[in-house]
Amino acid sequence: MSNQFGDESNKVSIPSTKPYLIRALYQWCIDHQFTPYVSVFVDANVVVPMEYVNKDEIVLNIGPAACQNLNIDNDSIQFKARFNGNPKEIYIPLTHVMAIYSRENSQGMSFPVNIAQSTLANSAKDLPTEIKEKTKTHLKLVK
Repeated sequence: MSNQFGDESNKVSIPSTKPYLIRALYQWCIDHQFTPYVSVFVDANVVVPMEYVNKDEIVLNIGPAACQNLNIDNDSIQFKARFNGNPKEIYIPLTHVMAIYSRENSQGMSFPVNIAQSTLANSAKDLPTEIKEKTKTHLKLVK
């Protein structure tokens, strides 16, 4: 079937605007000396300190004073940060970002997060190799 914009059978997948909006709001916060925070839905695909997760959510300061080597690409947010003095590698798929906003005035943007059950089943296999290796546990089950 065809419409005024062309043949629907030849639709091209349009890239998400979400990574661009996140980067823009981050830059807006930095330009105005605000502290950028992200609210993240946490499941097996997210690498964060689990002791700070509350009801499958964590809020993180991603300002320059709080994290190192921040990288916001089209698929994820990655950085290093200290939690209670301990350095941690953080990995957040952009699909899990629920909001980015300024701490000082709460201005920002929220995003719908639709995490499918199939995503949960795939869990850590989609994580970058260097993150997977750092998150392997050395614990043994003791009965």
